Amino acid sequence: MGKSKTTKFKRPQFNAVGLPVNAVKEVDDEEEHDEDSCPAAEFLEKLQSPSADMREFACASISRVVQQSQTIPGFLQRDAVRRLGPMLLDSSLGVRETATGALRNLSACGGQEVCEDMVKHDVMTPLTALLRECCAGFESSLVPMKDEKNAVEDIANEAVNLLWNLCESSSQALSMFNKSGLLDAVVLCMERHQHNVELAISAAHCLHTVTEDNPELLCSLNTAVVGALEKVLLSSQPDIAHTLLRTLAAGTLWNMKGSLPAASQAQTLSTVVATLSQCLDLDAGTLIPHLRQEEEVRQRSSPAVTDAEDHAAGELPVEEMDEEEEAPKHKRNGKSTKADNDFSDLLPRGKEELREATALLTAQQTSLEIIVNMCCSDDPSDDEWEEESSSDESDMGPDGLCDGVSNLMSPLCLSAEVHGALINHSIPAKVLQKTEFPRKEALDVCHQNSSWRSLKIKMHRVQSRALTCLHSILSTMDAKSLGGPAALQDAAQHLSTLVFGAAEIPKDEEFLEAVISAMRSLLQMIASQNIPQCMTPQQLMSLSEAATRCDVVSVRVNAVAILGITGSTLAKEKGTAETLQMIGNALLAVATKDADLVVNGEALDALFDVFADGDEAEKAAKNIQLLPALKALQPVFKAKIRKEGRGKYSPQQLCVLDNIKVNLRRFIGYLEKVVKK
Repeated sequence: MGKSKTTKFKRPQFNAVGLPVNAVKEVDDEEEHDEDSCPAAEFLEKLQSPSADMREFACASISRVVQQSQTIPGFLQRDAVRRLGPMLLDSSLGVRETATGALRNLSACGGQEVCEDMVKHDVMTPLTALLRECCAGFESSLVPMKDEKNAVEDIANEAVNLLWNLCESSSQALSMFNKSGLLDAVVLCMERHQHNVELAISAAHCLHTVTEDNPELLCSLNTAVVGALEKVLLSSQPDIAHTLLRTLAAGTLWNMKGSLPAASQAQTLSTVVATLSQCLDLDAGTLIPHLRQEEEVRQRSSPAVTDAEDHAAGELPVEEMDEEEEAPKHKRNGKSTKADNDFSDLLPRGKEELREATALLTAQQTSLEIIVNMCCSDDPSDDEWEEESSSDESDMGPDGLCDGVSNLMSPLCLSAEVHGALINHSIPAKVLQKTEFPRKEALDVCHQNSSWRSLKIKMHRVQSRALTCLHSILSTMDAKSLGGPAALQDAAQHLSTLVFGAAEIPKDEEFLEAVISAMRSLLQMIASQNIPQCMTPQQLMSLSEAATRCDVVSVRVNAVAILGITGSTLAKEKGTAETLQMIGNALLAVATKDADLVVNGEALDALFDVFADGDEAEKAAKNIQLLPALKALQPVFKAKIRKEGRGKYSPQQLCVLDNIKVNLRRFIGYLEKVVKK
């Protein structure tokens, strides 16, 4: 490739499309340059070069540079999408691959707005044509050379990843996918798993995305698609890559459950759950150190290659390396989902062990998310991954009140077939096992190797997903199915250890949100079975204080609910007035001071439960001056609903808050009668 002077620009030294690190030309060190300038104009101009090498160089350069998100506006302002689009059908296979890789990176690093902009600029038209040509070229006699056939599969892999990103972020792209007949092309890519498992996994990711809540597509499914997925599900390759592939196929079949032939639904369900169970059997804490050891052995045999690889993988985009940054949320099909800021699929080739470790954690996270979906109702509003509070319609009691706990005991449409499959494959026990903190040996691998550092985030995310999954299981199964009182007590002790085992309660919001929701549902089940609870008053107060400092509304809501569950249980026992006073004061503080009306309402609802009846409750209520406190709070709460409610909260939340307002008036009347006794 010829030398040409370009503006030097600091960028990560790894390449999403696997080209050598030195493929992009840099100027000589002594050349004067402006590091803050954007090279977009020069690279885009080179796309028009008559030289295929120069066009490929320009596409590869763009692919690298856009991994720094601050450069993306410069490319978009210069119409990069419209100028890169024709490159997807360039006469050179190298240009096709690098151009598709550039658009893929642009979509991955730019987020939802960039994806929607790409669709508006008609990127789907050349992408559709490219995928069809790739599929035709898989077995075409016009491509006799083995290397060229691999090149076609590499292009297809970039194209499928781009398609996946677009359909994940843009409802318009998803609609175009439905109408374009691309489903068969993506399925064909998945069927290449025996020859190219990387391409198959990309296709399976795409299928898992496009089949979620997409009735238009599901109506047009044919038996060939179902058969291809079932064939993947029954594949026997033992490697981790195929484990991920089977997991994604299982998730896709679950998405399609309503379109499966009735005669085979039960068998397919059993196979899906068996696949998830086998994935959860794998021990990441053992496998990750083992994979790192394998990498070290390989590196010792090829040190020159290793240095380049480590340098390439060690300088990931800022988004990947920042463990403290909260992932942004984007919408697809009207639902909010949390983006993982996951750039692991952009790892350079040659990092096979790191790819395997990443695939393992992705497979286990996906398995847990599928189980959550199995435990949730089919109501489109019931999205487990949305930020939620107990004050939506799903938590309303029979009288329309915001019942902070009773809903957790009512099954969420878990069919007998799903229930039986989950129990038969020991899913509850395996999920509980995954709620453990990551092993020290695996974390040490992440701390000692910069290229493996991102796995730490993924390991903690698997734990958080397992806790959310445990919450869903507890919400849909009875105590007997989960092993009875002894098993529930063991689980409660385990969750208490997760929260209170260290000197301080963990501050990570994703973990707190998941563990407190699981703890809430478990404590409610324990209370309903009259099983002694394992949390001390001091632990309760420390949990309440930690939750109060958390910005996530659902964490504060669930912490308040836990106080209510524990308090209502203690109110039935003798000698508990002092503890009830502590709980009452904590709930009053939240009801009065929290900035969110939903949390205020949950705290009031918990107060109603704790102080509804019993001598100990009456004694505690008198000691903390509950009646005058609620009388003072009543007009403030009513005014806050009137002032803030309409613009800030949903109609369902407002309905619940109105019911709590009515119940507050009634509860004050009840306390007045108690005082007069």
